[in-house]
Amino acid sequence: MDKLVIEGGARLKGEVTVSGAKNAVLPILAATLLTDEPCIIKGVPNLRDTNSMLKILRSLGKIAEFDKGRVSVTAGKTSNYIAEYKLVSTMRASFCVLGPLLGKLKKAKVSLPGGCVIGVRPVDLHLKGIRALGADISIDAGYVVAAASKLRGTYIYLGGVYGSSVLATDNVMMAAVLASGKTVIESAACEPEVVDLAEFLIKMGAKIKGHGTPVIEIEGVKHLHGAVHTIIPDRIEAGTLILAALITGGDVLVKNVHYQHLGALIDKLSEAGAHIERTDAALRVKGNKKLRSVNITTLPYPGFPTDMQAQMMSLMAVTEGISVITEKIYPDRFMHVSELNRMGAHIQREGPHAIVEGIKSLSGAPVMASDLRASAGLVLAGLSARGKTSISRIYHLERGYELIEEKLVNLGAKVWREKE
Repeated sequence: MDKLVIEGGARLKGEVTVSGAKNAVLPILAATLLTDEPCIIKGVPNLRDTNSMLKILRSLGKIAEFDKGRVSVTAGKTSNYIAEYKLVSTMRASFCVLGPLLGKLKKAKVSLPGGCVIGVRPVDLHLKGIRALGADISIDAGYVVAAASKLRGTYIYLGGVYGSSVLATDNVMMAAVLASGKTVIESAACEPEVVDLAEFLIKMGAKIKGHGTPVIEIEGVKHLHGAVHTIIPDRIEAGTLILAALITGGDVLVKNVHYQHLGALIDKLSEAGAHIERTDAALRVKGNKKLRSVNITTLPYPGFPTDMQAQMMSLMAVTEGISVITEKIYPDRFMHVSELNRMGAHIQREGPHAIVEGIKSLSGAPVMASDLRASAGLVLAGLSARGKTSISRIYHLERGYELIEEKLVNLGAKVWREKE
């Protein structure tokens, strides 16, 4: 197993291109289960999670080929409706094969999911929505077993304790596109990744409107055909690279960015005094100004993304003043706090809040990644710290950031791998 070693203090400079969105490509790959016709997905990032989803598709009978950012999916000779534990347990997003399997085959047996340990993330909203469409669902030996002679469109309220659910919205939307009649999903997730999935389904022949709003309307069709689609840029990778430039006092042009997907983050960074210049499909980030501390509350899109919370905490840890970071999506998503404190940060957790007292600089230390976004936060901390930082369990990082070491090295960072 490898660890990532960072010698901090290098000022990042140059250009970097953002890869396709991990959280968009996974449900879009799952959606290819809805048709027997060929699908081509472009702009696909080469990630652990991407390859895990391709393995699941192959286990379900698809022929899936991945080459240089392009995935082609075609039907195999046989089809399977069972998504096994050994595959689904590696990442939570794989649970979104439930909807398309049920929609296409009218039966599905999918293992309860795994993924990052960032707090309780039940699948009750997924099951609520699928049941509302007319499926019989039971839990048997760690598997969700679903069957329906016919799925019927209906009104579904998908609001949860912490707001809308992206994957539940994806799952229900994919099940509903082949249901008879009209489905209305209220309190649907509005994230750009949900919109990207809807756009792919529409290219396949689905009738969907309202995606990107809290109310999605779906008119069921009898079958879907193949389609070609290009994945949107990864807004979380873009945000992480923007913060990497700021935390190192750098000057970086971040390319392949949808500015409108980063509104809440850019608003907070502007409040902090950051200089971010917008160009065509890129943002130029100059970290030559002293920043101010800001308070942050994570919320469903278009609010501040929970997937940027750890990275923002690293920036606030070296920003003068006191900031309060409140986590309203996953209240237990603070496992990176203790690791940042190992590097000298002054962070105190109180329930769903983290109180961050900014200091002049962090010091390099051995730390351990607990999840995907915590890994990114520790990388940012290491880039700004004095001395060397070694990050263990970087397989978390590989789940969501394509070529992150290469991209950082090309910007002037001192980053390399070593064996544990």
